[in-house]
Amino acid sequence: MYRTHHCNELRKSHAGENVTLTGWVNTVRDQGGVIFIDIRDREGVTQCVFRSEENAEAAKISHTLRNEDVIQVMGRVDDRPEIEGQSTVNEKIDTGEIEIVATDLKILNKAEVLPFQLDKELSNEDLRMKHRYLDLRRPRMNQNIRTRHTITKAIRDALDKNGYIEVETPILSKSTPEGARDFLVPSRLNPGKCYALPQAPQQYKQLLMVAGMEKYFQIARCFRDEDLRADRQPEFTQVDIEASFVTSEDMFSLIEEILADTFKAARGVEVKTPFERIDYWEAMDRYGSDKPERRFGCEIVDLSEHFKNSGFGVFKRAIEGGGVVRAINAKGFAKVSTGQIKRLEEIAKEAGAGGLAYIQVRGKEHDTWRSPIVKFFNDDELTAIEKDLDIEEGDLILFGCDKRTTVCDVLGRLRLECAHMNGWLEGKEDELDFHWVIDFPLLDYDEEEQKWNAVHHPFTRPKAEDEHLLEDESKWSEIRAEAYDVILNGNELGGGSIRIHESDLQAKMFRVLGINDEEQAENFGHILGAFQYGAPPHGGIALGLDRVVMLACKEDSIREVIAFPKNNKGNDLMSHSPAEVDFKQLRELYLKSTVDDKKKS
Repeated sequence: MYRTHHCNELRKSHAGENVTLTGWVNTVRDQGGVIFIDIRDREGVTQCVFRSEENAEAAKISHTLRNEDVIQVMGRVDDRPEIEGQSTVNEKIDTGEIEIVATDLKILNKAEVLPFQLDKELSNEDLRMKHRYLDLRRPRMNQNIRTRHTITKAIRDALDKNGYIEVETPILSKSTPEGARDFLVPSRLNPGKCYALPQAPQQYKQLLMVAGMEKYFQIARCFRDEDLRADRQPEFTQVDIEASFVTSEDMFSLIEEILADTFKAARGVEVKTPFERIDYWEAMDRYGSDKPERRFGCEIVDLSEHFKNSGFGVFKRAIEGGGVVRAINAKGFAKVSTGQIKRLEEIAKEAGAGGLAYIQVRGKEHDTWRSPIVKFFNDDELTAIEKDLDIEEGDLILFGCDKRTTVCDVLGRLRLECAHMNGWLEGKEDELDFHWVIDFPLLDYDEEEQKWNAVHHPFTRPKAEDEHLLEDESKWSEIRAEAYDVILNGNELGGGSIRIHESDLQAKMFRVLGINDEEQAENFGHILGAFQYGAPPHGGIALGLDRVVMLACKEDSIREVIAFPKNNKGNDLMSHSPAEVDFKQLRELYLKSTVDDKKKS
């Protein structure tokens, strides 16, 4: 045996036993010729002491050890002694009452000097990614990966308990015109044709419902070729769930049970159920987001009624054009710096605003309010907004005026940036604000492409009472979907819907989205055909496993909870992928590299 115990197992009750430990050298300390080694494995650390009277050769070798050498230590478990009347017990570690008096030592593998220290946080993320196998040795990262296992097991157990069966679906699939950009895999056996890696098992899980599986789940790998950020990777994992003969209420109760079990297992906390539900437009109007962060105030307030006949032309024209005037009160932020105002202006413009209108409330009297626009407001308007926004000395008022959706987006982003600048969420890490956002719009019009898109995906069912509105294009923006997202602290944990299960309604939905009959037959003929053979009513949801783990671990990026993630450019710096391939491989796939042609030209 390499070892008799792991490095977090021994206690006072083991005193006098002869044991063997294996692991990495965590620290080396020379106390007047007596060497103390902390040996570490996955479970923790144990102190070992090397004295020449126990084994002169082992003591000699111990002087050569450096951090991260892999060693095997044999010895006797002793209580930690008192030295000059002072206890040497280390209360910071679980094994702190004992030590191993080493009787033998073997070096299993030497370690070179490390590229970075494992006991310190590292700001250079590329260096961490390049040596990810070392980064994962750090206690925080080790715990994150173990928490991911705990969460995955809790989810599987909860679904199994509720009668769901795990079914794997294909990784090599077909590219269809929906969602994000696909990753394509050329087929050697079918020249000129490609597989697509699945963005999600959406169609397969619906086909499993047609197949009579009734309750399906999968811890599914998904792939999307899209721009990256802190909570997005080109490959990710989702908890994919689908069930027949269910309503939205069934999905709500199932997911609430799963998340309660998950956070109980991962954090040891009780999650209150049922979760609150918020209508989509309530979330947008109050928080400027369909995944609202509600752990601080600063809610959006509609001021349109006060500025319908305003002398400030920008506000008046926005309302006359069918838009709105709204604002948020960033409490206590009147002393905003010039740089901060510039940053807020940039955010507003990125969200579609022409600029940023604001008021710095320097005093109680209106004439002390500092703003480039306040001179255009009359006394009634100033008094009205003072009341509606609960304005006090020291506040910063930020305005938005445009169409409803643009103003929601602008003020929603400004609200979050003000929270970041002022630290409004500091100390709130343990608050868990779970809630549902429901009654999403079914369709959204893309002005640039001049077409209607599905807000969730094209298989989402319209609410029964709104289904007739599909006959009138002028009403399409009013159709609500049987869709729902589960939110935690401003993060979407997952989204789902009740699906369309009738082929005629699905075909109609495709036509609304600009997919003609020929394209339907080519890209979706399999699922439309399946729906003609007794497809049951069904629905489901997909939880983002990476994001669930990220929040359970109190991390800010999903890269911190994925064993081997890509960086923000989609590169794996450790294995140097993506990489060029040999021309022979391309030739076998009937492909030619245009990169080589560009180099020659």
